[in-house]
Amino acid sequence: MKEISKIASNVKASTTITVDSLYKQMKADGIDVIGFGAGEPDFETPENIREAAHTAIRNGHTKYTHSSGMPELRKSVVHRLAEDCRIDYAPEQIVIASGAKHNIYVTVRTLINIGDEVILPAPYWVTYAEIIKMAGGVPVIIPASEANDFKITKTELEAAVTERTKLFILNNPSNPTGMLYNEKELRDLAETCVNHDLYIMSDEIYYNLVYDGKKFTSVAELGEDIKERTIIINGVSKTYAMTGWRIGYSASNLELANIMGNYLSHSTSSPSTISQLAAIEALKGSQESVVTMRNEFEKRRNYIVERINAIKGLSCRKPDGAFYIMLNLEHQIGKTLGGKVINNSDDFSLAFLENGNVATVSCTGFGIDNFVRLTYASSMESITEGINRLERFVGV
Repeated sequence: MKEISKIASNVKASTTITVDSLYKQMKADGIDVIGFGAGEPDFETPENIREAAHTAIRNGHTKYTHSSGMPELRKSVVHRLAEDCRIDYAPEQIVIASGAKHNIYVTVRTLINIGDEVILPAPYWVTYAEIIKMAGGVPVIIPASEANDFKITKTELEAAVTERTKLFILNNPSNPTGMLYNEKELRDLAETCVNHDLYIMSDEIYYNLVYDGKKFTSVAELGEDIKERTIIINGVSKTYAMTGWRIGYSASNLELANIMGNYLSHSTSSPSTISQLAAIEALKGSQESVVTMRNEFEKRRNYIVERINAIKGLSCRKPDGAFYIMLNLEHQIGKTLGGKVINNSDDFSLAFLENGNVATVSCTGFGIDNFVRLTYASSMESITEGINRLERFVGV
């Protein structure tokens, strides 16, 4: 048989999905296992949103929609971006896809030619690097240190730009670090992108989960020059606990939005009509559930950070947003835990799952070693027991 596509063959499985699958299998086998792995809110989708979906079904709204999404949903996105992020778009600049991950894929496919370079700060969400390669692009990784809160500087971005650079990927707040770029830091990065005529794909899916009263700033609100070059990625999954509904969106200049719509029209076409109608209610209805969820996440974050930093040989930074902790394993490397020598974060994550019955995500897939990612998108009871098991596992 003829060979399979080299690009497709080189795509790696998502490390987050792999760990979560093993965790779910262990649970199905009746093992008492705690999940700190998947990035998914543990809250139910709010009742008003679920009722909107029921109403859609009862009223027979089950037909195809425009490939870029229902006009009313695109208007709802425009409303929410103006309300929350102080940015004005026309509905025609909004593209609805089957989850924010799908919007990221379509954005990269729209922008990148074979050999184009894409600057990606590390740690990064594992899917970014794989999508760049799926499009024939070249990921250019800029390591961001824990000492600098896992954020890159203008100088580091400048040093990575070449004549082949086309796109800079920004995730703010970040998965996996939870760190937030402030307005001054964003202006510095934006200035570099404008000077070098680069696009910015700004994944802002966690923008509503920012703590300590800090202000979220979208890079697109920093001026028309940068807005014209920015593709905002967002969706309803994290803010409204709607991960399985698969509704994401992008906001960009009109030319890019039209091309993305054309791409969608020949691939997946529109997402589920019922999910779109539910998303309209999420974006335009009461936002009380967002505040409730954010407040609960902040309490969990405070607890887990305090507990981890009290464990000898472990540490973590206090994240600004999202619902992740970067657990520093530097002082565990070389030790034997659970009968295994810990040479890297992969070893730790596997040993902890097999011997401590707790699922975490090794950060080697995120472009950094000696860290594992823990999520606090879990009940306080599970978080408490999980950290108790962590203490026992490292021998405290």
